[in-house]
Amino acid sequence: MAKSLPAADEVAQTQAPRSSLSPDAARNLAHTTKSVPQMQAISSRWLLRILPWVQVSGGTYRVNRRLTYTIGDGRMDFETQGTDIRVIPQELREITALRDFDDDEVLTALATQFERREVEPGTVIAQTGAEADRVVLIAHGKVDKLGADEYSTAADASHGTLTGGDYFGDQCLGGKKGRWEFTYRAITPCTLMVLPRKAFKQVASRAPQLGEHIADALSRPQPLMNRRGEAEIEVASGHDDEPALPGTFADYELAPREYPLSVAQTVLRMHTRVADLYNEPMDQTDQQLRLTIEALRERQEHELVNNRDFGLLHNADLKQRISTRTGPPTPDDMDELLSMRRKTKFFLAHRRTIAAFARECTRAGIYAPGTEFNGHHVFAWRGVPFLPCNKIPISDRLTSSVIALRTGEEDEGVIGLHQTGIPDEYEPSLSVRFMGIDEKAVISYLVSAYYSVAVLLPSALGILENAEIGQYDDSRSRA
Repeated sequence: MAKSLPAADEVAQTQAPRSSLSPDAARNLAHTTKSVPQMQAISSRWLLRILPWVQVSGGTYRVNRRLTYTIGDGRMDFETQGTDIRVIPQELREITALRDFDDDEVLTALATQFERREVEPGTVIAQTGAEADRVVLIAHGKVDKLGADEYSTAADASHGTLTGGDYFGDQCLGGKKGRWEFTYRAITPCTLMVLPRKAFKQVASRAPQLGEHIADALSRPQPLMNRRGEAEIEVASGHDDEPALPGTFADYELAPREYPLSVAQTVLRMHTRVADLYNEPMDQTDQQLRLTIEALRERQEHELVNNRDFGLLHNADLKQRISTRTGPPTPDDMDELLSMRRKTKFFLAHRRTIAAFARECTRAGIYAPGTEFNGHHVFAWRGVPFLPCNKIPISDRLTSSVIALRTGEEDEGVIGLHQTGIPDEYEPSLSVRFMGIDEKAVISYLVSAYYSVAVLLPSALGILENAEIGQYDDSRSRA
């Protein structure tokens, strides 16, 4: 027979009587110490802190620059359906010789002549000195551009890395046969779209206007420009006598870019009963506003990095974009990125990208000391702070980017744009407006943040692309 449990009064009789007040009873007369509401989505937001913010009183900032000649150095986009890749006819205008060619039917005929080719790492796509008989568009992968240097005639010095969207071989579209000036070798598995010169001539024979356009483009004299593509300012120097000095002027862009302020907004709602009664020890309205503003500032930084109109990742000049040579971000890659501009003040990267670069430094036997920055000890390379930014995306293939910045108007760098002094301003360029109380006694506040970012000179912003962050010692072998 099962043994029965003792009754509650029997248990109480067996326990010793208390000689003082119990903690459970005492808590009924005590206040708890509470934290303010915590929020996991709050990040360091270094970009908002390092940008010098410029007042934009009229809501729009215009960047005036010297006249720059466009030379058709854009990148290709491709149409992808499953595993099928096609050349978009209009994208062929990114090729220098086809820029401003306006016959879409001819471009469509050219696009259909491209042949898809898959190449393995190490494959030589074009060899120095061989006949240049095709145009090659890189749909996916990395290609090393190799040539001779000052002290060697062997084509083994790297002259850069080409990635998806780049092209080479457009010189074969001219009337004369040419030779490859560089060797192009696949670094990774590559998908190429190739237009043989023979196929191009077949299309050109049916469309005389195509040949005429290319001949005119190739024979047109190039305007005088400096190494940045700006209209040259002629200056005489080194003369002793009295030669006629050149007359010159600094020409300006006729249609300078304008940056209107963007906005992030939300409506904060709170019942009047909550706002009236539950304000000790913390004001409910203040805490709701604090968390809402944190979310707006997070969105603001995300837009400054990723917005397609003004975000840093989408507005870097193509000449200021480079790709990693071997996959992960290496010291050589970072040195090349650093050498592309004067006064690089910051690197921005996802924390996982910074960790991948640190692993490469360790693998190369390099100690990268940190630096003190704004009261924080941060990772650095060549004395330039490496600041974390979780708004820089990581692709499904575990690749990300590193952003290099020169900032400030005085250095013709990158600047943040905002407008202070707006109505109902709660923080600089952020307003909180009372919208009223509805029939359900719910208070509404319109919370708005105004911002943008401008790149004063193309060289102020650089991107290291296609940085692989998932490579570890146990997942690959090194020579």
